[in-house]
Amino acid sequence: MLQRAVLVLAIAGFTTFSMAQDAPKFHQPKLTPQNSGTTQLLIAVSPVNSRVVWASGTGGTYVVTTDGGAHWKAGVVPGAESLQFRDVQGVSDKVAYLMSIGNNTTDFKIYKTVDGGANWTIEFTNELANAFYDCFAFWTPKRGLAHSDSVNGVFPELRTTDGLTWQSIASNMPPALTGEASFSSSGTCITTQGGQNAWITTGGASISRILATRDGGDTWNAYDTPLVSSPSAGGLSVAFRDPWHGIVGGGDLADDTAIDAATSEDGGQTWTLTAKPPVQGTIFCLAYVRGVSHEHDEAWDDDHGRAVVITTETQPNYDSGFAAWTPDEGQTWFPIANVSGYWGVAFANRHAGWFVGNNGQILKVSF
Repeated sequence: MLQRAVLVLAIAGFTTFSMAQDAPKFHQPKLTPQNSGTTQLLIAVSPVNSRVVWASGTGGTYVVTTDGGAHWKAGVVPGAESLQFRDVQGVSDKVAYLMSIGNNTTDFKIYKTVDGGANWTIEFTNELANAFYDCFAFWTPKRGLAHSDSVNGVFPELRTTDGLTWQSIASNMPPALTGEASFSSSGTCITTQGGQNAWITTGGASISRILATRDGGDTWNAYDTPLVSSPSAGGLSVAFRDPWHGIVGGGDLADDTAIDAATSEDGGQTWTLTAKPPVQGTIFCLAYVRGVSHEHDEAWDDDHGRAVVITTETQPNYDSGFAAWTPDEGQTWFPIANVSGYWGVAFANRHAGWFVGNNGQILKVSF
């Protein structure tokens, strides 16, 4: 879900808020604009490490850097010029996956390159009417899941175990609620952790839920969250820093004041709302600052191991929004000043994260 029509927006700006006088003081992150080489909207971003990063967006566009963003190479996948790449998974400087959406059933495809984008192979083309694949995530370069909105009460989930072919695991999924779907806002409606754990955030129904697996997708459980949920609301982005501790964020696309986030300490079974983020809009993307490398930094882990960055979108034209961060999984929040027009955010480590968004904007963020 979100959106079957093209959106043109993301996060932006800065707003003030008051904190308790005894709240801890934290420095703002360092922000460095980078040149992506494209003016297309960039929607999703996937760091492999601090040097290799892939991002994707509209117009069949992808961008990749191998030097931490000092130089980016932009490309268009042949035949995908009319499609949007709503998710990307970087594996190395040579290997990456892309997920496309469009206006037709068969526009939902999964692409893969093994030569740095010189050539792309279509691994999956959707043939199921009313399926809408929002996001995918991987445990290893060859093992991953792709998530779709429900169709006739069933989630037509896909899984790959060889990085080449995708099989339906719809029969493994819990029954969907009426109208239950996810949001392809930044490719982060699903997250993986370790070798078997995965979580999906949903909305669209009367309850926003987390769908969770502990065995690589063989079996799943569904757990209620306290996030607002309706046909225009629910969870949009989810992340876990270990098997038990995670955060989910979302809101209502029709109400800029309905932003909310919640955390779990038991692997997603129960959730507690965080303090309200000090920005307006719907959380389009959130990411742990520790990133993909989980570098050992004792001082950082002690002080900021639960740090999370969020991006939001705002009404009425989907062309603005905000960014904020929390050092403690939502107990306290800090707006990030002068950040405008970004859809996605992800980190390799605390020194190397990237916002991506409107007009090909890329902003490196370092704590």
